[in-house]
Amino acid sequence: MLGSGVAGGALALALDGDGGGVTRTYSAAPVLNSADLPKIAASVQDSVVSITTDSGEGSGVVLSADGYVLTNNHVVASAAGNTVRVVFADGKNAEAKIVGTDPKTDLAVVKANGVSDLKPAKFGDSDAMQVGDQVLALGSPLGLQGSVTAGILSARDRTIRAGEGQPQDPSQQSQAVSSISGLLQTDAPINPGNSGGALVNTRGEVIGVNTAIATSGQSTGNIGVGFAIPSNKAKDVAGKLQRGEKVSHPSLGVGVNQAEGGGALVASVTAGSPAEKAGLQRGDVVTRFGDKAINDSDDLVGAVQAGKVGDRVEVQYKRNGVEKTATVTLAETS
Repeated sequence: MLGSGVAGGALALALDGDGGGVTRTYSAAPVLNSADLPKIAASVQDSVVSITTDSGEGSGVVLSADGYVLTNNHVVASAAGNTVRVVFADGKNAEAKIVGTDPKTDLAVVKANGVSDLKPAKFGDSDAMQVGDQVLALGSPLGLQGSVTAGILSARDRTIRAGEGQPQDPSQQSQAVSSISGLLQTDAPINPGNSGGALVNTRGEVIGVNTAIATSGQSTGNIGVGFAIPSNKAKDVAGKLQRGEKVSHPSLGVGVNQAEGGGALVASVTAGSPAEKAGLQRGDVVTRFGDKAINDSDDLVGAVQAGKVGDRVEVQYKRNGVEKTATVTLAETS
């Protein structure tokens, strides 16, 4: 079971629209002695806030000195009157207006009123993070503002979902089924209320926005499996929301289940969608999407979400055991 890091929150679709074809050189964050961690935490704490609504609580990351704050959409979704209350590290608080939200990436930006001289967070390159890198999670779990936990980056490019046993749609979100792809997984303990808070590297740079936790049985607390939206995606979406720009989301237009023997079984095809136009049908099993092998339904969800609207992608699939190929042009999610 997957739970969001705020009471009553709901998982939302996230996209990772990273372009390809560029060679990059990364400089890994240093490995530190645990005695150095307090200094890192202290350098970031003033840039992390608590956010409360009438029916929930969460965390946020300061984007600008004049009060712009990044958080999760599900943290502010229940806000009354398009406003929330932001509590800063020094204990001061202010009313904040919701500037923009993007449910499909589960991100939102709010603007605190009457504040100045805040300390903006420094954002790092989430693409440079490697499995095993040390990380800290900062936020307000269970309303305990200023909490810091430590761990490592457990995995990259995770796809998580709610609504098991029903088809996943790589391009759309519903109450029954929702998916988030391209996430960073961490074992740094996070709990309800951490949503929207910072996951930072050993340079004190935000490399992720904590957004969901895995739970077990009836428990809603931490079991050592948390997920964060990569900072590169979060920063891009935050900038668009601040500027009032549209956030684009690619759509293939199929619902998928896991296929026996591997691949993504097409369970439904949306009328007029890129999939229908390319000739895909219910019962087809997708085995490759562009240069990515599709071993299960999660792979297809992630591959679609990693694309951009207008991308032309070659899709390999099986129909009644016969290999076929089609080219799809990803469209804007309706």
